[in-house]
Amino acid sequence: MTTRPLPVGTPAPGFTLPAQDGHPLSLATLLASGPVVLFFYPAAETPVCTKEACHFRDLAADFTAAGVQRLGISKDSVQKQAGFAAHHELDYPVLSDPSGAVAASYGVRPALFGRIGPLQRTTFAIGADGVIKAVVQGMLKAEIHADEALAALRH
Repeated sequence: MTTRPLPVGTPAPGFTLPAQDGHPLSLATLLASGPVVLFFYPAAETPVCTKEACHFRDLAADFTAAGVQRLGISKDSVQKQAGFAAHHELDYPVLSDPSGAVAASYGVRPALFGRIGPLQRTTFAIGADGVIKAVVQGMLKAEIHADEALAALRH
């Protein structure tokens, strides 16, 4: 089974999930303030995921200048997300989707045969209108996700 994320031009599915502080955060609330880069990552504190999350953190000024918000999601628990965010000083929300339901609504499936294991590394650049402007995939290419998604949302 191959992973088929939602294509460019598709409305981004709405959701509400708990952030690392335990408080619920919804896509609609974020989109009310502008575009969002939503990245799904396999697991907190793994080498490539840490590299990816830190690259999103390190580009904070670029995202702010473009008016783009960052948001990470994995199947990790709120507690694991809290530790991950604190350990790496992440300045954006990382959400807990333990059932993988939100990931599935975006067409992001587990890495092994689309059924088991961690989620595929997939990033969506979502315009303020709620429409997907770009999709970035690549399990081992941590840096391209932030770079390509930001480029897609710059005016």
